[in-house]
Amino acid sequence: MSRDEHPAPRARASAPPLPARRARWAPDLLRSELATTFRRWRTLVLLAVLAAVPVLVGIAVRIQAGRSGGDGRGPAFLAGITDNGLFLVFTALAVTLPVFLPMAVGVLAGDAIAGEAHTGTLRYLLVAPAGRARLLCAKFATVMVFCLAGTLVVALSALATGALLFPLGRVTLLSGTSISLGEGLLRALAIAGVVAFSLLGVAALGLFVSTLTDSGVAAMATTVGLVLTAQILDGIPQLQALQPYLFPHYWLSFADLLRDPVYWDGIWRDLGLQAVYAAVFGSAAWARFTSRDITA
Repeated sequence: MSRDEHPAPRARASAPPLPARRARWAPDLLRSELATTFRRWRTLVLLAVLAAVPVLVGIAVRIQAGRSGGDGRGPAFLAGITDNGLFLVFTALAVTLPVFLPMAVGVLAGDAIAGEAHTGTLRYLLVAPAGRARLLCAKFATVMVFCLAGTLVVALSALATGALLFPLGRVTLLSGTSISLGEGLLRALAIAGVVAFSLLGVAALGLFVSTLTDSGVAAMATTVGLVLTAQILDGIPQLQALQPYLFPHYWLSFADLLRDPVYWDGIWRDLGLQAVYAAVFGSAAWARFTSRDITA
C-alpha cells in the first residue's frame, strides 16, 4: 500500500473549553463538599449534640413543672413552655445560639481549609479546573448549609419534644397578642432562618482563620476562642461603645419576631452586621488563599 493510500488519521474529539468545564465543575464541587462534610462522624456528632440540647431542656422543664405542681411559678420562659410546647423551639434556639451553634460552626469553618492542608488533599483539589476562588466559595457555602442544617435540627428537635411533653395550641406572643398555631409555626421558621443567618459572621471568620494555618486543630481552637472572646467582651458594661460592632451583639434580637407588630430594628442591624463581617473576612480569606503557596 502506498503512502497516499493510507487512510487519514481520525480527528480526536476536542475537549470542552476550560470555562465550560469550570462551569460544570462548580456545582459538582459543591455537591462533593456537602456529601463529604455531612458524611463525617464529626459533623454527625455535632448535629446529634445540637439535637440533644432541646430534649434536655424539655425534660428539665417538665420535671420542674411537676415539682411546682404546674402552677406556672418560676421563670417566664418555663411558664411559656408548659402552656405551649412551641415555646420550646424559641427557648432552645435562645439557649444554643450563644454557645452550641457558634462553636459547632466554628469547628466546621476552622477546619474547612486547614484540615485539607493538614491531610495533604488541598493541592489535589486545586488540580481540578475549579480554581481557588471556586473552592473557597464551595467551602463557605458548605459551612452556611451546615448553619441552616444545625439550626433546623435544633428547631425540629425542640418542636418534637415540645409536642410530646407539653400541649400545643394558640401562641401568646411577648406583646400579649394571641395567634394561631399555624402562624406560630411560620414565625418559628422565620426565627430559625434569622438564627442561621446570624451565624454568617462566625462562618466567614472561621474560614479566614482556616486559610492562615495548616493545622485544623489550631484553626478550630482559634475560631472557637474568638467566638468566646467576642461574647465575653459583649457582656462587659464598660465596653458599650464597642459592643454594637461585635458579631454576637444582636444575636438574640430574633425574639422581636414574637411581638405584634414585629420590631425590625434589632433584626436588620443583626443581619447587616453579619453581612459586613462576611464581606470583610470573606475578602480577607480570598486574598490570603489566592496568594498562598499550597506546594510549600
